[in-house]
Amino acid sequence: METESYKIPKDRVAVVIGHDGTIRNTLERRSGARISVDSENGEVEVDLKNPEDPLMGLKLGNIIRAIGRGFSPEHAFVLFEDDYYFELIDIRDFVGKSKNAINRMRGRLIGKDGKTRRIIEETSEAYVSIYGHSVGLIGQDLNVQFARTAVEMILNGAEHSSVYSFLEKKRSEIKMYRYGFD
Repeated sequence: METESYKIPKDRVAVVIGHDGTIRNTLERRSGARISVDSENGEVEVDLKNPEDPLMGLKLGNIIRAIGRGFSPEHAFVLFEDDYYFELIDIRDFVGKSKNAINRMRGRLIGKDGKTRRIIEETSEAYVSIYGHSVGLIGQDLNVQFARTAVEMILNGAEHSSVYSFLEKKRSEIKMYRYGFD
């Protein structure tokens, strides 16, 4: 495989590296890749040769992007598992490039004291990170689908109570599916 390159925000470079390089070392050990990080411009290069897991390049790229978009390394590391997914939603696709509109929408997504983000996480069972102009989601397939729908409902102007009701209904569907009651 060729070298892949990822651009992450400069203020997230230290998180990708970790204290004394612990995060980068863990990523290299678990993936078999060589990772170099340019702290000046936020460029992360991944050189993955002959991976045992043919999806490792995709997984590693998603982990680096997820950390770059505000997730803790611990949450991002679940992406090493085959049944976990990373999705990124750009707030600008819904409100345009106005900083005021983006900030307002981030406020709606986070909620007072983080209530809305917390409810989306707890009911969908997906991790949620709101960073800059994006919303990142990590979880299993159904969980990410429900979290994405809830986020998009808010971005499209739905009332919080409608979103919470939707999530409560979907939470029971997740439980039914998980326990085989299709």
